[in-house]
Amino acid sequence: MNEIKRIFDFPHHQLKKHNLSKSLVMKRNHVWSAISTEEYIYQANAISRALIKLGVQPNDKIAVISTTNRTEWNIVDIGILQTGAQNVPIYPTISHHDFEYIFNHAEVKYCFLSDKDLLEKVDQIKHNVPTLKGVYSFEEIDDCNNWNELIELGLANENLQPEIEKRKENVHTDDLATIIYTSGTTGTPKGVMLSHKNIVSNVLDSHTRLPFVEGNTRVLSFLPVCHIFERMLHYLYQYEGATIYFAEGIDKIADNAKEIKPHFMSVVPRLLEKIYDAITAKGAQLSFPKKQLFFWAISVAEKYEPYHVNGKLYDLQLKIANKLIFSKWREALGGEINTMVSGSAPLQPRLTRIFTAAGLTIMEGYGLTETSPVISVNMVKDHMFRIGTVGKPIPHVEVKIADDGEILVKGPNVMLGYNKDPEKTAEVLKNGYFHTGDKGEIDKDGFLKITGRKKEIFKTSGGKYVSPALLENEMKQSRFIEQILVVGEGEKMPAAIVQPNFEFVLEWARRHDLDIGNSFEEMANNLEVKDRIFQEIQERNQLFGKWEQIKKIELTPIVWSIDNGLLTPTLKPKRAVILSKFQDLYNKLYDR
Repeated sequence: MNEIKRIFDFPHHQLKKHNLSKSLVMKRNHVWSAISTEEYIYQANAISRALIKLGVQPNDKIAVISTTNRTEWNIVDIGILQTGAQNVPIYPTISHHDFEYIFNHAEVKYCFLSDKDLLEKVDQIKHNVPTLKGVYSFEEIDDCNNWNELIELGLANENLQPEIEKRKENVHTDDLATIIYTSGTTGTPKGVMLSHKNIVSNVLDSHTRLPFVEGNTRVLSFLPVCHIFERMLHYLYQYEGATIYFAEGIDKIADNAKEIKPHFMSVVPRLLEKIYDAITAKGAQLSFPKKQLFFWAISVAEKYEPYHVNGKLYDLQLKIANKLIFSKWREALGGEINTMVSGSAPLQPRLTRIFTAAGLTIMEGYGLTETSPVISVNMVKDHMFRIGTVGKPIPHVEVKIADDGEILVKGPNVMLGYNKDPEKTAEVLKNGYFHTGDKGEIDKDGFLKITGRKKEIFKTSGGKYVSPALLENEMKQSRFIEQILVVGEGEKMPAAIVQPNFEFVLEWARRHDLDIGNSFEEMANNLEVKDRIFQEIQERNQLFGKWEQIKKIELTPIVWSIDNGLLTPTLKPKRAVILSKFQDLYNKLYDR
């Protein structure tokens, strides 16, 4: 284990220990195309030599932007890091204004991008980025240099390999490896500076928590690799000798899973919610006896507790539900998947129960970009799985709860700081601990539970504290509600702005012979729709104190998405942007 000190040591470790014939696999012209570990390193070395030939120096910054995860991303990543330069990964979905800000703030010298749409974004801003010297694309695009030109340049300059080895020797474990600009739910992106040690330690400390069969595991990768969660997992997969298959896109996950039969994948709560909604929508269309059986199976799964604590009768019911219903769910994802790890936002405990009972074990974890990212994660073995928590902290990471309930973290995974922002760095790195901004509690057995976001917890005019995240997570269990934002800071009571699940609302209206219109606007303004959604909220309100309960709602006439800027790339609502866009609805909530 000690041989891995820097990120670029992972492929070499894979070569020495596993030497895979299929290391990285993606679809090219509708066919799965693999490269071996040897080819991976061979091409990464060629990229390193080409970058040196272009004049890239240690500590230069190179942007990498890709619409989907792909083999080239990983090759270029290792190629950049071996030269002592830093990889600045950028979300493909952000605006060109954010591109311009990040390119200038990081002083980007070169840029790799995947496709024509991204080239158009970069073309809009490149004249305003004085440091930018060149752009290379992964796909063949007219009027753009192709990354294969760099592969060829590197292959033609094999005499530069000793220089690569020298550069690698000069990269130390505490050196900066990457700057990741957080999408953030508010304000200007912050550049999180992570060292090789930050990320390498997180990989090695997380690996014991995952149920891998070394050298014999297929994983499906589709969460954005520009996000540290998926990126760290890529290095972990390489360390474990797992073959990484890159999904063609988020809409092709089910198709790709059937083709490759993965054992493992990472997910975000919003995706699990969508999968569950799609499954239950199909269940609702079944004929009477089958439909009854389907929802009986779900009612059994909702009572799931790990480690057979429900007793033999429950285990028998679950066995029947698995054979008749849940086996089909697993088949839809290839039939061999055993674990999904969930991060980036709180997951409804109900979904953890249902999927895990169905043999699709969900391991919820917790972390931030600033902690590389994993702080804690659940694990089935050794009784380290507790539903409703984010597991126990990983080795070498210390977690404590401050007097005000904030989660504080210390460990080798904590960032170097924010790029060019000593003030913001000093705000969060205090007394040896990183202040996460999240609130939580640790139970008597050491399991961490997230109770809300410190900045988002607000006080009503009556002086009562409300944690919107807890309410939102509960309300989203309703099939009528796609997204919800609980508001009420300084107001007399909590209220909510809701984006209905328009597809389900239409289906509900058809079943009840209701004319609610066809456009989103008509549905959002329909009183019967609003009353029905408020009924869902009132049922769930009973789980909260009177002062916390949502007293009024307004419905938005549009879908919140990444493209319209209302969701972050990890599908979390951008509170400030949503409030600004729907100021009229906010005013209606409080009779202004």
